[in-house]
Amino acid sequence: MAFNLFGQRKRKMDNTSLKYGIGLVTYTDPKGMISEQFKTIRTNIQFSSIDKKFKSLLFTSSDPSEGKSTVSNNVAVTWADQGSKVILIDADLRRPTVHKTFGVSNRRGLSNYLLGNATLEEIVQPTVVNGLYVITSGPVPPNPAELLGSLRTKDLLVRLTDKFDLVVLDAPPVNTVTDAQVLAARVDGTILVVPQGIADKAGVMHAKEALETVNANILGAIMNRVTEQKSGGYYGGSYYGGYYGGYYGVEEKKK
Repeated sequence: MAFNLFGQRKRKMDNTSLKYGIGLVTYTDPKGMISEQFKTIRTNIQFSSIDKKFKSLLFTSSDPSEGKSTVSNNVAVTWADQGSKVILIDADLRRPTVHKTFGVSNRRGLSNYLLGNATLEEIVQPTVVNGLYVITSGPVPPNPAELLGSLRTKDLLVRLTDKFDLVVLDAPPVNTVTDAQVLAARVDGTILVVPQGIADKAGVMHAKEALETVNANILGAIMNRVTEQKSGGYYGGSYYGGYYGGYYGVEEKKK
């Protein structure tokens, strides 16, 4: 019964985000407690590598409706808020949300560029957030994995990392399609979003192993939707509206 309730809740959340986009709390309430948690996540990511400055980050999850778009989009906003020039790419070509979230056109986007039907200048769009730009998914192509694994994708990332301080990719879930694996092999760092009480432990471990097979640089995991009741106070009282922005290194990462 509990499984069915979780499944219904995830489907409802998924349908809502596809229709309306996700909530940009870091834009609507920049000084609120949840926004402060996203800033903490940003800082932790920045300091997770001393020797190398990250130029490209990929956010994914093990399964759909686990919050990876909410986290990636809000992290992108907080990065831009500190004065960086950031571009957010909707790499979830099958179930895109970025155009809904930021209220921009999806007539031309990533798929158009990868098919050779649009230039880079035509797909980069400004947003209401100063310093933050987006590339929407574009029309759904018949072969997303092939497009994302193409040399044109590799060339795009090279061009964008040259033009922007940070490239953020909102990628599909790992366990549903191979898209995230393909992209994770081409970015500086990958982060898993794990909702407490919703994500399946075996599924999360399977996603981690799948990313490791392509030598993805897994920086850690962000646990969201944590409540004080669920955690029993383990996380020191950082519970904001049922949303916890904890950032954790992946201890079991292969050496």
